[in-house]
Amino acid sequence: MITTVPTAPPTPPLPLPLVRLRLAPHGTLLPRRIDGVWWPHSRDLLTQLPKMLAALPSAWGDITGVTVDAAAWSAAPGRMFVANQVVRLHKAPASPHAPDRVVLLSPGLGRWDLQVVPPDATEEAAALLTAAALDDRRPGAGAEARPPSPTTAAGPRGRVRPAGRGTRAPRW
Repeated sequence: MITTVPTAPPTPPLPLPLVRLRLAPHGTLLPRRIDGVWWPHSRDLLTQLPKMLAALPSAWGDITGVTVDAAAWSAAPGRMFVANQVVRLHKAPASPHAPDRVVLLSPGLGRWDLQVVPPDATEEAAALLTAAALDDRRPGAGAEARPPSPTTAAGPRGRVRPAGRGTRAPRW
């Protein structure tokens, strides 16, 4: 007599990781010093950066350069392969005017600065940092302060040529 051992049903695929990212509203004519807020889950740049880059709007184009605070992030190579392209990583000392910021560069399209919320921040602290960075409490904003919203990581981004730095798709 042959007995068969029942096998467990296949496990469903894991959902895409959530990226806590909130971008500044687009359409404003005034230049912004912060284009968004990113709240990574850890300081592991090799794990967190590809997820964040995949969640950016396609209008930002292909990000080929990223500058981060050298002291704030784990060790990382000088470049990494993300979404079928090379992204150069630059580690620099934190500026006293921008203590924890990530700068994204897209050739021909521009530069975007993201304020980084420390991974171990509480929900309340993240909401306050986001409000301060994005001016969420300005008159007419109509919303209380909130932390970066989780979004699912998107697939590879297309190349769209926007008219300028002020043309960004909202992500919340």
